[in-house]
Amino acid sequence: MSSIAVPVRRQRSALAKTLAFVRYHVLTVYSLLFFAYLLLPIAIVVVFSFNHPTGKFNYIWQGFTWNNWLNWDGVPGIRSAIILSLEIALIASLVATALGTLIALALVRYGFRGRATTNMLIFLPLSTPEIVLGASLLTLFLNVTWLPFGFWTILIAHIMFCISFAVVTVKARLVGFDRHLEEAAMDLGANEWVTFRKVTMPLIAPAILAALLLCFAISIDDFVVTYFNSGSRVTFPLFVWGAARIGAPPQVNVIGTAIFVIAVAGMLGSMLLQMRRGKGAT
Repeated sequence: MSSIAVPVRRQRSALAKTLAFVRYHVLTVYSLLFFAYLLLPIAIVVVFSFNHPTGKFNYIWQGFTWNNWLNWDGVPGIRSAIILSLEIALIASLVATALGTLIALALVRYGFRGRATTNMLIFLPLSTPEIVLGASLLTLFLNVTWLPFGFWTILIAHIMFCISFAVVTVKARLVGFDRHLEEAAMDLGANEWVTFRKVTMPLIAPAILAALLLCFAISIDDFVVTYFNSGSRVTFPLFVWGAARIGAPPQVNVIGTAIFVIAVAGMLGSMLLQMRRGKGAT
């Protein structure tokens, strides 16, 4: 009996160790698979930016080349599309962040009639499907006969849906803001403007920066709303959509890779800056 019990105990011990190993590492494996699933399309975009396709379509690996990066604007129309997208994204993100910050301050710090309705209206663009939003703005601009479709209609549309993201981001920071810091500054002789500039603004600056980057990313990436209200102007997403119907030049992958690298570098720079500020404060 004892000779039979020893293998059974060993099997149970081995099974227990295996289950403990799986239980301990299952979250790590799941996380790795999850991030691999998210990053695989980006990795393909990066890899195929160095491809040398023999035809119009950049779908099959043909060989490595640097020419796509050296001639990133070799496709007609891609330079103007990128410049237009950058202009729209920069102006829209700055205006939307400024307006969104002021709206967030008003919603968090002041009680006024229609505050609940304003909160609901702020969240409407976030919950409305983009195709509905784009069609609604198209109807609006068609009735405004003095405003031709083009740069200004795209800009107005982007500012409109970016404001909601800016308000939500800054509002989340203001909800946990300690008002006693402002009261202490005013007790020491600072007026409202000095208190806002010296105390409030530095403390909510990370949220404002996050809102700015978020609005910029959403604006430069938008296709549906822009498609409805662009007229004859072509942004980079519209250029990609048009190019994909007749071919997929590798320069599209180059621009996508460059945007991704710049976004990651900006995010890492912001994180390092906040870490240095945290160490300096301690």
